[in-house]
Amino acid sequence: MDTPKITAYLKTTCGWSAGVRAVLAKYNLPYTEKDIIQNPAFRWEMETKTGQPLSPCVEINDKMLADISGDEVEEYLVENKLVQVNTADAGVPTNAPCAHEQPASAVQMRL
Repeated sequence: MDTPKITAYLKTTCGWSAGVRAVLAKYNLPYTEKDIIQNPAFRWEMETKTGQPLSPCVEINDKMLADISGDEVEEYLVENKLVQVNTADAGVPTNAPCAHEQPASAVQMRL
């Protein structure tokens, strides 16, 4: 199998971005990371390529996967025979939202 060319438009800290990183690491795939928080030019580039502002976005061999989770990246890689199935644990949730997008906790504290 040829190594796919991958560019990942990710946030510095985000559950979905962490999931994408974990999947790419699980398959030992090299990729170019473009942090859209640290560099606004990368956000502009991502939005220009995808036509939308949501991330992560991952470009694999010139195919853009917009607003995608680590699970969806893995599914794409396997279905397109770019990798063979790897059942190893990715080490982090691969389909989790950013902390600010998670629902409020049901736990109530009394102080």
